[in-house]
Amino acid sequence: MRIFHLFLLIIIFSSCINEPKKAGDKVVSENKITEVERPELDLIKTKKKAEEALKFCKSKKMNTDFCILIDMTLHSGVNRFIIWDFKENKISKKYLVGHGCGTNSWSRDESKENPKFSNEDGSHLSALGKYKLGERGRSDWGINVKYLMHGLEETNNNALKRFIVFHSWNLMSDKEAFPNGSPEGWGCPTISNNAMRAIDPMIQKSGKPVLMWIYN
Repeated sequence: MRIFHLFLLIIIFSSCINEPKKAGDKVVSENKITEVERPELDLIKTKKKAEEALKFCKSKKMNTDFCILIDMTLHSGVNRFIIWDFKENKISKKYLVGHGCGTNSWSRDESKENPKFSNEDGSHLSALGKYKLGERGRSDWGINVKYLMHGLEETNNNALKRFIVFHSWNLMSDKEAFPNGSPEGWGCPTISNNAMRAIDPMIQKSGKPVLMWIYN
């Protein structure tokens, strides 16, 4: 009987060792710890984009104090929406931003690592390119503020036709959600309510149109 009990204990102990367990952003399996790498904004790439954005803003007589840059190569659960301060030549604010779900489920995060993009009406996808933020209006979402988005390139010139606007969304988090992603809508760049409360006054005070550049 003692041998039988000892045999059972060995089996139970072995199964506990081999069972995979999660520990934060780490996965423990078979006595090995696998790190889940958290993606980060590429500052060199961002600075190059900012330099190009400044030249563009000067040529189009747009705001040369700041612009909005959105790097869609990043996982949607990390901060990829930034306010670039042209005067200080640095990032002044950064937030999460959602993208379009396409054929995936609305409000889920099924394409958090590999979003698709389209300029087609009805695609429910975000479109890449430079935008001029236009008229401020009332939104049914978030803090009820939206900005029209005028697509300035062939990749996004259907934005107004598609009702693609910049607004906040109650489902968007103030903090990075990684390894989870941000909720996906029908193509609008969406940020948290608190993020919009911080950005809205900046856009309103701007004497010139503000550039939003969505790129990958």
